[in-house]
Parts: sequence; C-alpha cells; structure tokens
Amino acid sequence: MKLLITGGAGFIGSNLIQHVVDRPEVERLVNLDCLTYAGHLANLEAVRGHPKYAFEQVDLRDKASVLRVVEQHGITHVMHLAAESHVDRSITGPGDFISTNIVGTFNLLEACRGFWEGRAGERRFHHVSTDEVYGSLGPTGFFTETTPYAPNSPYSASKASSDFLVRAYHHTYGLPVVITNCSNNYGPFQFPEKLIPVVIQSCLARKPVPVYGDGLNVRDWLYVRDHAEALWVVLTRGKTGETYNIGGHNEWANLHIVELICDLVDELAPQLGGRTRQLITFVKDRPGHDRRYAIDASKIQRELGWSPAHTFEKGIRETVRWYLDNQAWVKTVLGKTTKS
Repeated sequence: MKLLITGGAGFIGSNLIQHVVDRPEVERLVNLDCLTYAGHLANLEAVRGHPKYAFEQVDLRDKASVLRVVEQHGITHVMHLAAESHVDRSITGPGDFISTNIVGTFNLLEACRGFWEGRAGERRFHHVSTDEVYGSLGPTGFFTETTPYAPNSPYSASKASSDFLVRAYHHTYGLPVVITNCSNNYGPFQFPEKLIPVVIQSCLARKPVPVYGDGLNVRDWLYVRDHAEALWVVLTRGKTGETYNIGGHNEWANLHIVELICDLVDELAPQLGGRTRQLITFVKDRPGHDRRYAIDASKIQRELGWSPAHTFEKGIRETVRWYLDNQAWVKTVLGKTTKS
C-alpha cells in the first residue's frame, strides 16, 4: 500500500498518520497538506524522519501538483481528509470552502482516476466526511447511512457536494471508493478555535468561556484516536461503494461539556483557584446552528467490528490533560495564525 493522506498536518490527519504509519500493509505514507492556519508540522514530530513517511506541501486546488504527487509516489490508496472545516469561518468566508472542499476533491478524484485506469492491483479512495451533511435532528432519532442530505451551512453544503462527487465517480467511472461520515471529534492536536480547546484555553487564561445560545445544542462526540482506527478499518475492510457512519455513542449538550471541562480544570490545575464554572458566558447564537446531531454507528460495528474504545469521560480527561501539558504547542499554532 502506497498511501496518500490529504490534510495530514491537521487535527484528525496527524492523529491518523501516527496511528497507521507503522502498519505492515503501509509501504509508503505520503502526507499532502498545504499548511493553512489549521495545518501544522508540529503535529507530526513523532513521525519526522520515519523511513516510510514523506511530506508534500501542495494545495488541492492545484490540479497539476495533485496529479504529480499521485504519479510520482505511485499512490494506490487515498484517505482524503483535507478540507476547510470550521463552520464559523464558512459563514464569514464561504469561498475557500467551495474551492477547497469541492474543486479540491474533484482534482484528487481526477488524478486518481487518470493514474489508476488500466493498472493492476488493489486501489481504494476513502473520502472522509461529516455528519453535518445530514442537517439537524429533533430531540429523538439518529442519522443513518440512508438519511437524506440537508446541509445548513456553507461548510456542510460543500462537504455534501464532495460526497456526491465521490459517489458519482464510483457509479460513472467505477472508481473504488468508500465514504465515511463522522460525528464531532476531540482530542490532542485539535486547533484551538474548536469548542473543546477554546473552552480549555479560556479556563486556563481565566477568561470568559463562551457558550452559544442556550448551550443545549447536542453533538455526538468521538475521541480522535477511535476515529483513526475506524478510518483504517473502513479503508482496509470496507465494501467498495459503501458509506459508513462513525460515531461515539456519546451525546452531550454543549453546556454540559463546558461544565465538565471547567470541573476537570479545577481538579487538574488547582493552582488556578477553582470555581471555573463562574467563567461561563452565554453569547449570541450563530446563524444556522443545527440543534442536534446523533450518529447511528451500528452498520460499521455490525459489518466491520468497530466500536469506540474510549468513553467520553475518559477521553475528555485525557484531552484536558494533554492541553495542560502542551501549552507550548498551543502557543506555536496560535502564533502562526496571528502571523497569517
């Protein structure tokens, strides 16, 4: 397997690379990332110098460079994670989401289709997507693989579009694809603009901890290293042409997560003085804020034998501890954002 992982310097991608680089099936692992504000080679210190690992700083919107990477490295398998992914940014600047998530995916599909056509051997294009393409749930029910798409933000609409492109390339050209739609991830190396690291950093800085609206928007949370294992299972054992939902069976309202993190900071960093919940501050809700997401992950468990290894309570404790121990990393990645 000569494996291309796009977006490998990002949060999920860097955890995935560390999770799979030593697998015996992997002969070569190429990380394609253009190193935007959310991509950091500091996430990959653990694999720097690894004999299987190579890094290509390439923008997916550069069609010729994408094709060069696929051809030069003889890519046989792709795990496509690269995407603009922050909902708030998609509201204020949707253009980058359209060009990266849709056009970038098209360029990668075209590169693989052209290079793989007529060549013998196993091939697999794994497109990594989100549960946000399904829209918003009421107080009950779950997203399944057959739930109709109903995206409500420019981000989720761009991801839905890329999902449809991947599906079309399978049905039109026979490209061997699999798609996964995953719930919210958390864990080490998550860029500090997402909910959980924002809360942790606000607690440590003794600044107001922002909570959108009434704080009762519900998400299904999955520890990133459990997601990495699920992605590997789908890449290697998933059925071509199929979609698999990946979820943590951990539904939490945002407010309750914030309260839990405040309590963990009080426990793990008592020198800050405690009473961290008093920092919680409710702010105006964002436009198009979906009320609830919840994944039915029974298909991947039933057909491929995957289920998450971490409870939310265990994973969030490890995550808070990681951020406490890695404030130098936080300072580095935030400093890059300020400069850009």
